[in-house]
Amino acid sequence: MKLVSRNSLRWLPAFVVPAVVVAAVIAVPLQAGATVDLPDKTPEQVLLLVNDSTVSAFSGTVEQSADLGLPSLDLSAGMSESMTGALPEGNDSVIPLGVTTALALLSGAHEFRVYVGGESQSRVQIKDRMAERDVVHNGGDIWLYDSNTNAATHLSLDLEATAQAKSAELQSQLPTDLATPAQLAERFLGELDPSTTVSVGTNARVAGRSVYELVLTPKTTETLVASVSIAVDSETGLPLQVTVLAQGQSSPAFQVGFTAIDFAAPNADLFAFTPPATATVTEQAMPAPTEGATGDQPGDHSSAAGQVPVMTGTGWSTIVEVPAAAVPAELSANPMLDQLTTAVDGGRAVTTSLVTVFLSNDGRVFAGAVPLAALQAAAE
Repeated sequence: MKLVSRNSLRWLPAFVVPAVVVAAVIAVPLQAGATVDLPDKTPEQVLLLVNDSTVSAFSGTVEQSADLGLPSLDLSAGMSESMTGALPEGNDSVIPLGVTTALALLSGAHEFRVYVGGESQSRVQIKDRMAERDVVHNGGDIWLYDSNTNAATHLSLDLEATAQAKSAELQSQLPTDLATPAQLAERFLGELDPSTTVSVGTNARVAGRSVYELVLTPKTTETLVASVSIAVDSETGLPLQVTVLAQGQSSPAFQVGFTAIDFAAPNADLFAFTPPATATVTEQAMPAPTEGATGDQPGDHSSAAGQVPVMTGTGWSTIVEVPAAAVPAELSANPMLDQLTTAVDGGRAVTTSLVTVFLSNDGRVFAGAVPLAALQAAAE
């Protein structure tokens, strides 16, 4: 059974990067205390249940927690004048909106509301104590808004080019593509190969609904991921919760899941976003997907392929290499880099329980759900 394209599996270990970067919010654990009596299913039958799901519209409350071994990050506070002065002229915020949101969600717990009106309509509202961030996708428009800074970014999609691109390749570029448990699970369920043991765990309840627990366990020991559990709605086949365990840890390193869900179609007005009149708006064109720009040729360092990520390894131990020419100059110039990384042999690194990022002295960036030594070896 082929659920999605083979390219999906290649991004499997890289899931953690966009997942903790974009989705972020604390999933409640499976309610193990309640007895749930469901017909027995094999792993293949649960996979078919997910694959055959026809749910296209829903809304709900999602919670997420990330315990990656990093301190809580407050990126909007504590910046000195000298630090903000190092940023490009005209920047009103410390870091671009998308990056700020991404890093803030690397640790701690968050709650958001999610609305999905089909493949081309979705809205995620991330609620903080005194602010709200929105990611709205409506046809060819994508809006990112942060009420704390009153800044908005508008991205325009080339719908004609998008229609010609493969669905899986397009979705990997949308900032909302990992905003729900279903989208997270799709990355894992895209295509399973001999690198993974698939089993069915204990039936339980999530968001008041009975679920099957699908457990994915890497066969290799060369990864930081111990297992991934996906709670699948027994009636609709929609994944309601994803839990990732790291090697050597008993509590989840990352969880995201619904605490409440409604399968009625959301009001269309929710996807019509207009920034406040006083907001600072940045217009940005999203590059159209092009053939051969997905890094499908590991080891190809030609001038054409040198500007896109190169994938080495397979399955859970895959390493993503970003060539120096493709790394934004602002990254190395950002004053927060020293705070977020540690000096190691050959460069600097960010190490977490699930993902390691290595910034080589020659400007290349390596990332994967692997130990630091594996990234250093790849750099050599």
